[in-house]
Amino acid sequence: MLDRPHPTPEAPELDPFVLAKALSGAHFIGGRYVPARSGKSFAVVNPATGAEVAQAAEGDAADVDAAVEDAAKAQKAWARVPARKRGALVHKCAAVIRDHVEELGRLIALETGKALRTESRVEANTVADILEFFGGLGSELKGESVPFAPDVLSVTVREPLGVVGAIIPWNVPMLLMALKIAPALVAGNAVVVKSAEEAPLAVLRICELMNRVLPPGLFNMVSGFGPECGAPLVAHPKVRKVTFTGSVETGKIVYRTAAEKLIPVTLELGGKSPMIVFADCDFDKTVAGALTSMRFTRQGQSCTAASRICVERPIFEKFVKAMADRVNAMVMGDPLDEKTDIGTIISEGQFEKVKGFIEEGKATPGASALVCSAMPKDPALRKGLFLQPVIFTGLDNDSRLVQQEIFGPVTVVFPFDDPEAVLEAANDSEYGLAASLWTNNLKVGLDLAHRLEAGLVQINQNLVVQANLSYGGVKSSGLGKEASLEAMLEHFTHKKTIMVNMG
Repeated sequence: MLDRPHPTPEAPELDPFVLAKALSGAHFIGGRYVPARSGKSFAVVNPATGAEVAQAAEGDAADVDAAVEDAAKAQKAWARVPARKRGALVHKCAAVIRDHVEELGRLIALETGKALRTESRVEANTVADILEFFGGLGSELKGESVPFAPDVLSVTVREPLGVVGAIIPWNVPMLLMALKIAPALVAGNAVVVKSAEEAPLAVLRICELMNRVLPPGLFNMVSGFGPECGAPLVAHPKVRKVTFTGSVETGKIVYRTAAEKLIPVTLELGGKSPMIVFADCDFDKTVAGALTSMRFTRQGQSCTAASRICVERPIFEKFVKAMADRVNAMVMGDPLDEKTDIGTIISEGQFEKVKGFIEEGKATPGASALVCSAMPKDPALRKGLFLQPVIFTGLDNDSRLVQQEIFGPVTVVFPFDDPEAVLEAANDSEYGLAASLWTNNLKVGLDLAHRLEAGLVQINQNLVVQANLSYGGVKSSGLGKEASLEAMLEHFTHKKTIMVNMG
């Protein structure tokens, strides 16, 4: 039984307000809830109403040090556990998460404003899927025999790195945390996660749930702000690997700090993903795919959102109208309501940033803005961070709305005539995370897929991150891969060579 200094429910709690209060004011370190050593905390706000729903522990270097020290102690014993048994325990964690999917979905909807039916419940299920996938890969931590000399046995083995520091963002915090902790744990590492200050609750609950299965101290979590909590985690001398998802600017800071320590990093730093639509596409499927690709149900708060849509000119006008009609049919409202398709923006700061981009686009000569869907009418939501999706046309490729990651429900649609010109425009970006192509001519699709500067290219679909598919970007979109066996082997182990002279 876990040592709980305040009452968190043993069974799934389907009232997210009750669960949020129960999770207030604590990190999870050494198998138990602990308050911040400074005694400080900060508000967690429901973006649909503007009301405070909980307090989160405000971590600093002292909390980070305690978490890392506990993790370092636990990791030594964990590394000696057979890899398949480690995997089996992670797989067992997945079963616990599955029992709590509805609880976690409601909790993440409360703290992030993402719609329960279209986004949050899906994310909770995906966490269990990721844990199941990596839990089955313990046997794949294989080495090689190396032909060196007849009387010398030369082999390589995979060994864990030690303590992994994981820093996660707020848009899909449960999913992105799972992509980091699952391969790290199966590979024999311990993990300290620093949650996003906007969304610390659901990931804290997952940490507790997994600690019901895992040895104490192996998986610790701290909450707080970047400079006071995230930076000490990256800089801690016993952290031997950092995996970070967030902005390019913060990613560069993480990379510089890691370079001073000469430790490996994995960075996923966002995108400005193009969607290229040819006139021969399956029209209805592609229009539906545009809504999915733009992640409108998540208010566009996705690194892989198709925020640049290039449509072949013969179907351009028809496509823009059909897309707007589909978005207009989507319901914006209370994230916890099953009727809701679209929830809210995460925070006041992000809301103002996105509004600024929209206002700039509307003020641009020659631009046209299709404002879609309808604001919720419920008076209880009048203070909520709801923002109508906007489809822009008439913007040039050098517009800030085309070149910068907005992270909101804003996309720009262009007509094109020449595949080579659209390829050049698609690659004219500092980002290179994802892209999609929509055509029934697979020869054209595959040719462009090979030449697009992106880490993930999909043809006639644009799925979110999936376990077992290598995911990661090029250029300013980051370094390294996630979600695959490759990620576990290359980013959470090091290869050691052992030679035995038998002569």
